Amino acid sequence: MWDRIKHNFEKFPARMSVARKIVELGLRVGENGKIYCADVEISDLALARSAGVDRRSIKATVDVILEDDQLSDIFKNIFPAGALLKKVAGNLGFGVVEIEAQAGNPGILARATELISKEKISIRQAHAGDPEFEEKPRLTIITEKPMKGELINEFLKIPGVKRVSIY
Repeated sequence: MWDRIKHNFEKFPARMSVARKIVELGLRVGENGKIYCADVEISDLALARSAGVDRRSIKATVDVILEDDQLSDIFKNIFPAGALLKKVAGNLGFGVVEIEAQAGNPGILARATELISKEKISIRQAHAGDPEFEEKPRLTIITEKPMKGELINEFLKIPGVKRVSIY
């Protein structure tokens, strides 16, 4: 996907920033040229501020997207994944396992959830950061209850895992 997006925006850094922000936030471009978070319209000014660009860059980016069938198919069908509970997990009595890993290593999510399952703890959420957006992609797993800190060493045995935090 990013190869196609880069091809259309590589000569226009502001437009690339807008396209990146739209995908990062799970926003979508409507048929009418407006930008939405689910069914909530997002103002061009608000998105421009967030992306660090002039608001005219929003319209220019949307125009390019709507003129290209392939880009249009992508950006018209993006929807937000929902609230990530990481920062409120403690308030809710949940636990958090945060794993920093090398991008492209298969099986990290599977092995991590297997370790959690062996502890007989349910998983509420799992969110894997995209290496295209994050310098240090992280796998964040929200558990029904906090995990024991001693499990850090078990998570570190998973191939490709660099760092683990449990809180």
